[in-house]
Amino acid sequence: MSISVNNISKHFGSQKALNEVNFEISGGEIVGFLGPNGAGKSTLMKILTGYLQPDGGSAQISGLGLKDNVSEIQQQIGYLPEHNPLYTEMFVREYLRFNASVYKINKDRVEEIIKLTGLTPEANKKIDQLSKGYRQRVGLAAALLHDPEVLILDEPTTGLDPNQLVEIRSLIRNIGKPQDNGKPGKTVFLSTHIMQEVEAICDRVIIINKGEIVADKRMKDLRENNEQVIFVEFDYRIEEVALQKIPNLTSAKNTGGFTYEMIFDTKKDMRPAIFDFAHDNGLKTLQLNHKTKNLESLFAELTNS
Repeated sequence: MSISVNNISKHFGSQKALNEVNFEISGGEIVGFLGPNGAGKSTLMKILTGYLQPDGGSAQISGLGLKDNVSEIQQQIGYLPEHNPLYTEMFVREYLRFNASVYKINKDRVEEIIKLTGLTPEANKKIDQLSKGYRQRVGLAAALLHDPEVLILDEPTTGLDPNQLVEIRSLIRNIGKPQDNGKPGKTVFLSTHIMQEVEAICDRVIIINKGEIVADKRMKDLRENNEQVIFVEFDYRIEEVALQKIPNLTSAKNTGGFTYEMIFDTKKDMRPAIFDFAHDNGLKTLQLNHKTKNLESLFAELTNS
């Protein structure tokens, strides 16, 4: 496992930021870490990079225990924090060469990373002259310089315009792909509160809420989920047992008044079947709302509390 988190807990005074968090991430996976603001995402990432110490539990990066191997682990990690810290008075190439000297890396690697991250046209500019999108590229370039096995990215697309979003997402996806020389892609652990981010980039999503893991799903399974939810309002109340006549219905419950939530296990749009049921039973359909059980609905279900 590239990342293993075991019962990690963290308190800030009386506030419990993380409560016995557990998960594992395999090499080459791109995993989205999704949650509302204040859910504990940044706190966990700071623990994994050695910036914060947990109050309980343990973590391993590339097989090394975090508690006793912080320096070695930091050599295996590329980290882009939420607020990308850059020396804005420096030129792009100058800044990356400065970082390379810290890692004692050959300058040829700097040129390789400039090309990889699409910074070639901006390499001779000062960082304070760059757009937000290019500044994020510089942060990613710095995180990649020492060829780490694991990338930890905290809100890497915050504040970007739509074009910049597409560019950075594409860059992150490419980082996670196997390389031409046969080496596996980087393991990427990506924190965000933007669901579209996870859908566009990730192989898997972990959802955290109030410091606890509430879901761990593969994106493939979510995309293939047949389940659909339909909310319907009739003109008078009907017993839930009568609704079981509708094909493919797995559950039905009254949510108040004459409104019902129906869950179907099929990709087929079941709204016509509900209309037919209403007609056959002398009911009028006043409202009918349909949604698939995707990442957005799963997130809302698990975090609206």
